[in-house]
Amino acid sequence: MTWVVILAIAAIVFGLMAFMLKMPRAGWELSGAALLVGIAGYALQGSPGMPGAPKAPVENKRAADEALIKQRQQMGDGFAKGQSWLILADGLARQGQYGAAAEVLRKGTQQFPKDADLWVSLGNALVGHSDGMITPAAQFAFQKAANIDPAHPGPPFFMGLALAQTGRLADARAMWAELLKRSPADAPYRADLAERIQRIDSMLAMQGGAATTGAPVEVSAQPVATASQAAD
Repeated sequence: MTWVVILAIAAIVFGLMAFMLKMPRAGWELSGAALLVGIAGYALQGSPGMPGAPKAPVENKRAADEALIKQRQQMGDGFAKGQSWLILADGLARQGQYGAAAEVLRKGTQQFPKDADLWVSLGNALVGHSDGMITPAAQFAFQKAANIDPAHPGPPFFMGLALAQTGRLADARAMWAELLKRSPADAPYRADLAERIQRIDSMLAMQGGAATTGAPVEVSAQPVATASQAAD
């Protein structure tokens, strides 16, 4: 019964190409041959009689937070030149496929190297791929975005988020406090940012003011890594 379905689908596809899409008659033979080759390949390697065994993606540590994707979108990618790359990468991130999302965004930055939103999204994907750790490649991506658009709120916000997630609360607070200071009063992310700072203050108070800190991390006008380091 399976082969009947496969042949029927092939016939429908050929009919759509030949009659609905108005494929020239000169292409009928080639298209028909291509469909037959595909069916033959499936006959040799496929196993239609075996029961399905769906598997989760190889990398699915933690799907991207939809609220954070919307937060990044509020911070500027509505007019990004690489919008199509961002949409594809967001779809992969929602499935927890951060490595694939990072690869898509790398290609996007090659096509649109001056698109700060692509670099911010790449930094997020690299942080997700490393399970929340801030790698030199992720820091380079955030820094690149800040260099392209120093007023962009995304680099300090998401760098601060990564710092907070790794326990560097004091560093995260300092970065967010500076961002809040320079943010417009009507910025859509301002209320959320202020709330996050308050939560950090509460956690720091519970710890008696002590927090885990590391080497100073800053998103400034100076580069923090080279392009070759970011690719490693």
